[in-house]
Amino acid sequence: MSYQHKELEQNWQKHWKNKNIFKTIEDASKPKFYALDMFPYPSAAGLHVGHPMGYTATDIVARYYRMKGYNVLHPIGWDAFGLPAEQHAIDTGEHPSKLTYRSINNFKNQLQNLGFSYDWDKEIATCHPKYYHWTQWIFSLLYKKGLAYQAEVFVNWCPALKTVLANEEVVDGKSERGNHPVYRVAMKQWMLKITAYAERLLEDLNKIDWPESTKEIQRNWIKKSVGAKIKFSVKNYETEQIEVFTTRPDTLFGATYMVLAPEHPLVEKITTQEQLSKVTEYREVTSRKSDLDRTELNKEKSGVFTGAFAINPVNGQEVQIWISDYVLMGYGTGAIMAVPAHDSRDHEFAKKFGLKIQQVIASPNKDFNIEKEAYTEDGEIINSEFLNGLLVDAAKDKITEYLENKKIGEKSITYKLRDWIFSRQRYWGEPIPVLKDSKGNVIRAFEENELPLTLPEVSSYEPTGDGKSPLSAITNWVQRKNKNGELEFVETDTMPGSAGSSWYFLRYIDPFNNKCIGDYEKLKYWMPVDLYIGGQEHAVGHLLYARFWTKVLYDAGVCPVDEPFQKLVHQGMICKDGAKMSKSKGNGINPDDVIHQYGADSLRVYEMFMGPLTQTKEWDDSNLAGVHRFLSRVERFFLSDNGKSLLNDEPATQQDLKILHKTIKKVTEDIENLSFNTSIAQMMIFLNSVAESQCKNKEVLTQFIKILSPFAPHLAEELWYKCVVEEKISPQDKNYPFASLAEWPKYNPELTIDNEVKIGVQVNGKHRGEISIAMNASQEEAVAAAMENVNVKATIEGKIIRKTIYVANRILNFVVG
Repeated sequence: MSYQHKELEQNWQKHWKNKNIFKTIEDASKPKFYALDMFPYPSAAGLHVGHPMGYTATDIVARYYRMKGYNVLHPIGWDAFGLPAEQHAIDTGEHPSKLTYRSINNFKNQLQNLGFSYDWDKEIATCHPKYYHWTQWIFSLLYKKGLAYQAEVFVNWCPALKTVLANEEVVDGKSERGNHPVYRVAMKQWMLKITAYAERLLEDLNKIDWPESTKEIQRNWIKKSVGAKIKFSVKNYETEQIEVFTTRPDTLFGATYMVLAPEHPLVEKITTQEQLSKVTEYREVTSRKSDLDRTELNKEKSGVFTGAFAINPVNGQEVQIWISDYVLMGYGTGAIMAVPAHDSRDHEFAKKFGLKIQQVIASPNKDFNIEKEAYTEDGEIINSEFLNGLLVDAAKDKITEYLENKKIGEKSITYKLRDWIFSRQRYWGEPIPVLKDSKGNVIRAFEENELPLTLPEVSSYEPTGDGKSPLSAITNWVQRKNKNGELEFVETDTMPGSAGSSWYFLRYIDPFNNKCIGDYEKLKYWMPVDLYIGGQEHAVGHLLYARFWTKVLYDAGVCPVDEPFQKLVHQGMICKDGAKMSKSKGNGINPDDVIHQYGADSLRVYEMFMGPLTQTKEWDDSNLAGVHRFLSRVERFFLSDNGKSLLNDEPATQQDLKILHKTIKKVTEDIENLSFNTSIAQMMIFLNSVAESQCKNKEVLTQFIKILSPFAPHLAEELWYKCVVEEKISPQDKNYPFASLAEWPKYNPELTIDNEVKIGVQVNGKHRGEISIAMNASQEEAVAAAMENVNVKATIEGKIIRKTIYVANRILNFVVG
């Protein structure tokens, strides 16, 4: 009988759907498990086989805990706002929702074909008004708490796309979509004050079970720095001061020049006429660089002298004021004091432009040459007047006290983290629920009873090109009169795609609640997410924003936890011919094609068997075929050619019981540790063992079906129906006992311990056979067993045993002559 995977899988998917067996159970008396995937953006391209890797892992865990008696929440939804659908609308004139929902239907069909045990009753889409009603409500909450505000900031402006782009949407100075030039320009934007939560976002990393590498990425992104703010006056400008932040105020006497970000507002004012053309040209070049490009450590330093001078506040010395792209306006104050003697980057800059290098920390190495390299270690302060002789820490305290007494500086803590730019000049996004007056001043945010503020129909999805959204052209939507007859204007910017994804994990819990984001008691029961699987590329975007919004909602009393994801795991990539699968490379493999040829179970088991979940793996069709053969072999072992059960009630041997309980223990522990590849390897060992012993014991093999179920659920249901239920009841019947809902087997610890071992027997160092003996058997027992081995006995016969070497549980060697 051939493995009829196609008919088999479609049949059981139909039964699962009709009976809705994966519907989330609300029962507070039972333990819960919340298993979550990073929900997909439904693109027209559909899924490739790299996508199901994380989804399969989460599904295995969800199915396991369901069988363990837990209430399981395993939902799915769609991150449905975004630029690709809008660009399609611009190109074709078709409403972006049409492409979005076509893509959703395709993705949904693909996921259902893979047999994932999602509760489809919890399905959400961020572009649906009933969902973004509450995204807008959260924005209003942020605004009322002073965490949403407008400011003129430098953004990534793409003239071709006529919109602002997030940093992650810019690659090498060009838009990720379309490869168009991107410029840094100042624009008025809505901002979210994530910096107000910087310390908590940093500290609370210590209480969640995340990969250390991801925690470190977030720590570096937030980057807490303790130091001092210092004010430098500007020569010939009595009212102007340049404030810098430094973690090394102890080196202030060594500050020999200053560097401003090219965008610093003072640059235009203080640049001399002689330097104006050079400064203007440099600023224009810088505007085409991303922040990542500008802060690349290995790039050659560049800069231009403004012609102006600042005054070092502790010694009155004049220091040149330069601009350079390695200083960012959004980090710190947009200005630095440069101490080239003790900072490698400043040293490189000073050497290139011939600037003074003043050593203020002594090196214990008398031959150290400060002109050749910066001295970046601690030591004794020198050339610093009243700080001389102090060590670094003491000097920091003394200079900070001096600055505060003189009112020219103060102790300060800063973070690298910058506020979240939240505006997009697009149509296909959540409208920002704010009313303004005729001058553009904010009047108020919308109240809950005024939401959702839905998107209007538009004749053109093309942005205006002057920094405004297509919504700005819809006069009858933008303008409205208040009760006093005065005109008010709706904000025309929309939210970024990351808005809806910053709280979706809460909405899954209570997706149809029309009074709040979710019932508090339900949120209290289900949160936090117990297992979250998704890509590491979201480490400082989605994962940081979701933590921020959760903390805001916690502080507002509407969310019971302040960290959303207790355990986070990043799945590895699947590569094809050494390259990451992607639409742009044209190397993606459609899972529909794999399912058609090999079946969903084969794809699921293969992707888990390829290697550890978190590692990158290479797609190999031959190994996929091998997994298909394994599942075919499982079916043949259980069923006859005419599809009838081969199981019987003949007693199982001790060997069969031992391999069963070892397998139960191994697979149980491996699922909980997400070691799926070794789980599958153990199931293969089990099948080889029972095939060798010709075990058909129903009790033993029924437990194996349960173990197989989370990995290959369709085949497991078929075997369960034919071998366990024995077709006594139809899957269509109300009380049909699905394998997917069977109780997870328990192992007997005593049967997982080996009390017998096989050891090799040698004669004069040459292998002559194997014997089975009790663990830790004596030498006498081992020798007696060896003498029963025909080959060993024949080799020794007629010879004198001169020496016997025995290592318990490992080897027996006879030296004969």
